[in-house]
Amino acid sequence: MTTEIRASASPGEIRVAVVHDGVLTDYAIWRLGAPDGVGDIHRGHVIKAVRAMAGAFVAIDGAEGFLPDSEGAKGLTDGASVIVRVTRAAQGGKGPRLSARIAEVLPDSDVSGDVALLRRGPDPITRFVTACPESVVIVDSQALAARLRALPVRVEVVVAAFDDALASEIDALSEMVVELPGGARIAIHPTPALVAIDVDGGAAVAGARDRQGHHQALNQAVIPALARQIRLRNLSGAIVVDLAGMPIRRRVALAPALTAALANDPLQPRFLGFTALGLAEILRTRVYPPLHEVLSGPHALGLSALRVIAANLGTDPRRMPALRAAPSIITALQRDKVALDDVAARAGQPLVLRADPGMREGDWLMESRDG
Repeated sequence: MTTEIRASASPGEIRVAVVHDGVLTDYAIWRLGAPDGVGDIHRGHVIKAVRAMAGAFVAIDGAEGFLPDSEGAKGLTDGASVIVRVTRAAQGGKGPRLSARIAEVLPDSDVSGDVALLRRGPDPITRFVTACPESVVIVDSQALAARLRALPVRVEVVVAAFDDALASEIDALSEMVVELPGGARIAIHPTPALVAIDVDGGAAVAGARDRQGHHQALNQAVIPALARQIRLRNLSGAIVVDLAGMPIRRRVALAPALTAALANDPLQPRFLGFTALGLAEILRTRVYPPLHEVLSGPHALGLSALRVIAANLGTDPRRMPALRAAPSIITALQRDKVALDDVAARAGQPLVLRADPGMREGDWLMESRDG
């Protein structure tokens, strides 16, 4: 089996795809100026121990996290210093989850003092290499290759890390409807409480004589694609799936297929059974932010704009455009010095940013530097 970790670099962002024997199996976005924080070690201060919640809120660098009693909060008092690791990224409007169970030995000087980030956790490329040490890492940036020099794998530099087919498949992950071969589709509906997924047979069952038998075969065929999309999009927490067209009493026959399809996921999601309404219940551990959250918001839109600008720089930096965008996008980019410095390094001059209150929240455009 050949495993490639392909990393496409753009200003402030590295898109990382794991490809096993030509099949995309994992995907992550690494934002150098705003990493997800999982694995980071902080010196924090207890803000408030909350007995009713069996834990404590802890101030860490740039955020407020929750430390459960089971992970070391028990016995801590308000204002106490504590060394914690981020075990779950901030997501869904909630702060990061923390643990005070630190395996490595830290210097005594780390134990007391102001709130501070002590050590960064592993980036997505490092995580994927750790999971698959026999892989090769393929990047399209000499600077990124230099950054990865310490990894115990071969790193190759190419002109484009993603070919057209891989780029198209990754772009499709931003859509909430997945069109499958044969006419079936999967519709994904994230909510604050859970992720609802609907499987629609569509054209795949049109005209079938034995509709019940056809629906069962269709669902059997769709389930591996369903599990793959859950993993690629990092859908997590409670997931409910409405399979296509089968009577509730017959859906239990699909339980072995669901269990088998989820088995290779490194986060070990569990198929919990079917509800009284026939919905398949899946529980997948929350660790990293789901892709739909990563791709939403003004920072994500701003980085997408920078990717387009970088691709259009060409060989003449005098033709570098300016970026006009909604104020929220400009503000988000101004906070990401890593991304703006990256653009300036590529072009040999800083990017001109123009906040336009008349533009809609998600809008941006490239224009001449001269206005």
